[in-house]
Amino acid sequence: MKSVSENSDISLSLPVIQPEVKPAPSEEPRLGRRPDWLKVRPPGGAEFAKLRKMMRSKTLHTVCEEARCPNIAECWGAGTATFMILGDTCTRSCGFCAVKTGRPPLLDQEEPGRVADAVADMNLKHIVITSVNRDELKDGGSDIFARTILDTRAKSPNTSIEVLIPDFKGDLQALQLIIDARPEILNHNMETVPRLYRRVRPQAKYDRSLLVLDECKKQGLKTKTGLMLGLGETREEVVAVMEDLRKIDCDILTLGQYLQPTKNHLPVDRYVHPDEFAEYRKIGMEMGFGHVESGPLVRSSYHAERHV
Repeated sequence: MKSVSENSDISLSLPVIQPEVKPAPSEEPRLGRRPDWLKVRPPGGAEFAKLRKMMRSKTLHTVCEEARCPNIAECWGAGTATFMILGDTCTRSCGFCAVKTGRPPLLDQEEPGRVADAVADMNLKHIVITSVNRDELKDGGSDIFARTILDTRAKSPNTSIEVLIPDFKGDLQALQLIIDARPEILNHNMETVPRLYRRVRPQAKYDRSLLVLDECKKQGLKTKTGLMLGLGETREEVVAVMEDLRKIDCDILTLGQYLQPTKNHLPVDRYVHPDEFAEYRKIGMEMGFGHVESGPLVRSSYHAERHV
């Protein structure tokens, strides 16, 4: 972590803009306090501070902060992060996402080089590059994505690269730019079950997301996707999505608990027990996924280095 999420402290230079359009959430269910398995320690430590300072100095964004990832302390404490390119403002209004919605700033043509420099300075073995949606751009920002991959590989040839991409509105020409850059892993999150798309991902289409993964797999990339649980889906619906993913030979699946980032976002329907996550992992491995990362705190980028 979704995925990027689907990825630094941009609030220093840009004003906070509340999401313009979000699906109206129903009243928050009275779930009580979060269960113990969802409690995490607050971020801190020398490595965390060092990475945060570096991101600020290079005017870079991370999804770790933007999406309020619960694993930020663990990942940043280990000196790893998920870079978020194409700015900090998304053109879509997904009901689950903490990244702000609005009119994005001008495209930063120097961003690929700054990401490449940061990766080299940190001497990372594996990175994840994700982005906001930039539907106002003709190519959806795919050129910047591809250049970030290529620039990073030029400066850090031993670093493996995972990308967590948007759907580019189904534009296969835009998608091809990223495929041709040959990241080690191509991730695009399904996020939820088809029945909930209109509420959770109003500007996305289930079949279009499957198309993105299918096209990348057909061209030889290792593919990955993720689902959030606790939005109102049923067990049967989750398994049906897993079956659809295996039909297109998707390699890696992540499953995690949805957590409401603010009161303006969709409410949590239920807290899924770790035993249920373990059951989904077992089902997924039996279906033939190469790797299934399934647990309450799992996000798209969690333990990403293990998926290569």
